[in-house]
Amino acid sequence: MDNQQTVSTAGSVSVPPASVEKHHKYEFFKVVQGYLDEAARVIDLPEYIKTILSQPKNEIIINFPVKMDDGSIRLFKGYRVQHNNLLGPYKGGIRYHEGVSLDDVKALAAMMTWKCALMNLPLGGGKGGVKFDPNKVSRDELQRITRRFFHALGSNIGPDTDIPAPDVGTDAKAMAWAMDTYMNTVGSLFRQSVKGVVTGKPVACGGTLGREKATGQGLVYCIQEWAEERDFQLGGATLIVQGFGNVGSFTSLILSRLGASTIAVGDHTGYLYNPEGFNPHKLQDYVKKNRSIAGYPGGKHISREEFFKIKADIFIPAALENQVGIDEAKALNVKLVAEGANGPCSPEGERILIDRGIDILPDVLANAGGVTVSYYEWVQNKRSEHWTLEEVDERLEKAMQRAYREVVEVARQKKCSMRVAAYAVALQRIAAAYGERDIFP
Repeated sequence: MDNQQTVSTAGSVSVPPASVEKHHKYEFFKVVQGYLDEAARVIDLPEYIKTILSQPKNEIIINFPVKMDDGSIRLFKGYRVQHNNLLGPYKGGIRYHEGVSLDDVKALAAMMTWKCALMNLPLGGGKGGVKFDPNKVSRDELQRITRRFFHALGSNIGPDTDIPAPDVGTDAKAMAWAMDTYMNTVGSLFRQSVKGVVTGKPVACGGTLGREKATGQGLVYCIQEWAEERDFQLGGATLIVQGFGNVGSFTSLILSRLGASTIAVGDHTGYLYNPEGFNPHKLQDYVKKNRSIAGYPGGKHISREEFFKIKADIFIPAALENQVGIDEAKALNVKLVAEGANGPCSPEGERILIDRGIDILPDVLANAGGVTVSYYEWVQNKRSEHWTLEEVDERLEKAMQRAYREVVEVARQKKCSMRVAAYAVALQRIAAAYGERDIFP
């Protein structure tokens, strides 16, 4: 997602898959390809471009050893998938999660290609990950895993070739370790010119103001556009949030300033309900400290099934993919699903939501604030500049508004869903570049 989820809250974004998919393997890459095919038909995409985009350019798998605190050596499996770099360097997050697989990383890398093209960024799509649970290792082990992984990636990444960022299970601290590792492998002559090898860094290490909240902030800008279009008042609105990591917590926090109240939250440890509304500041601090919402005193325990039945105005799925299947889509009692996570709705679930008249702000658009502000950070590193928070927010707001309106217009013209329209806008930009450049013989 170039979606930033903090290490300290990694646990809070790991939740069981949607009920509809329990009995067979959910193939995320196939789902994303299905949307590509649909959007390609809508805009009459030339067949050769669809063929090129149907698979990533590079799939890198690395097995690397790490010395653990007890002196034992453990082998870790890491991935970096580089989907397409027609419009610019590969860009996309690194996730640490026990469920990381090549299929998922391929799907997420492809989504980054569409996301960057939709937002009109001079970047392509990439994604990476290491298969392990970051909550079950020490801070020192986490540092060694990060440094060994980035060292193993070697020249596959770089500020002009492939620029990783935080994702589920990683945070600004991990990016600082990654940058330092890369700086120390390129030689002293180039040390200062490679700060932009990763984004989502701490501000003290060349990061940008506004990056931590960027995905949630971008999501809120989209929700505001939707609300304005529908003449819906966010003041007094209610929301339920699944996953209270970086994206979920900042979305809840920013919406609370607009008068909206979070009445239910959930993560891998369970679900909590408070009809009076949670204090998002306190809950965010609690999750950062405890790595999940478990034990938070401010709400009543409810089941996953009860969570999806709660009557609210907005549902923010901000956990992992494949959370809203047939059962969840039938149960949801909301006006809007705003996707903070990548791929939270299965295609079957989405069809039911659309049939029921529930609006969906699709991931490719809704959570693109993360990669957009990552781009701003990369530009600042290249120019040795430092923008104010107001500058970053103002640029992000304009970018999200422009993208939202383009997607709405295409959805209206082509009579298709917002998701297919978002893919279509992205594909048109990529197709225009291929059309001009042709294919290298």
